[in-house]
Amino acid sequence: MFGTNLMSILYSLPAIFIAFSFHEYAHAYVADRLGDPTPRSQGRLTLDPFSHIDIFGFLLLLFAGFGWAKPVQINPTYFKDRKKGEIKVAVAGVCMNLILAFVSYFVLVLLSNFFIIDNTIYNIIYYIYSINIVLAVFNILPIPPLDGSKILLNLLPYNRRGAYYNFERYGFIILIILIITNALDLILYPLINFIQLIITSIVHLIL
Repeated sequence: MFGTNLMSILYSLPAIFIAFSFHEYAHAYVADRLGDPTPRSQGRLTLDPFSHIDIFGFLLLLFAGFGWAKPVQINPTYFKDRKKGEIKVAVAGVCMNLILAFVSYFVLVLLSNFFIIDNTIYNIIYYIYSINIVLAVFNILPIPPLDGSKILLNLLPYNRRGAYYNFERYGFIILIILIITNALDLILYPLINFIQLIITSIVHLIL
């Protein structure tokens, strides 16, 4: 999806800014609504991409296909129900990316069917659609420090959390190994294709 092709990089820039900004904003918004003032106090309750972009993670994503934004810091002790609160915050980012993917594909099909759409606009919207799906699927994986791992942690019984914390130390190393060996593609692409099928089917049914 990404690469060193100049046009691909230019097309992907708006998509990366949008996907990262909305993803992190969703985390911050839900945490704020649940009573945690931390994201607001740190200036994360905004869609400004410069508040969310990690430069090194951004460049890696752009040229290597793997990267990250600045994680939103939360203090779950403010939540009335800590377990449910942490799950809601973790799920929020993934849900936001899926919503963006659906909306962008809807707009893409709508414009393609009823208007003459410029190739540049088509590619930018398509990248918004595809990158948001990839980001949603990637983040739902139950590997630390991804959102899926936070969901998994809060679903585990307390007597099983020790094993998770031991696993957490090696999460980033596991991710790197999966990426280098291309094993991550074997996990991601079936899920990506499944979500694409659902989104495209719903949009074409509507339109």
